[in-house]
Amino acid sequence: MESDVLAVSVKEAARRLGVCDRTVVNLISGKELVSRKVGRRRLIPVKALENFMRTDHRIKKNDF
Repeated sequence: MESDVLAVSVKEAARRLGVCDRTVVNLISGKELVSRKVGRRRLIPVKALENFMRTDHRIKKNDF
């Protein structure tokens, strides 16, 4: 059952968020999305995706 899944790949995280893989990689490198390296794979906890979606991600004036 899918609810038993603890972590997903970058590709699956991108699919669930509705963005491209590169966007997920950028979120990880910008420390906006938690991930963990397991062997050669980068896994994102499903809870981290849920927390990310609950967080306000407004653009700040200093970002320009």
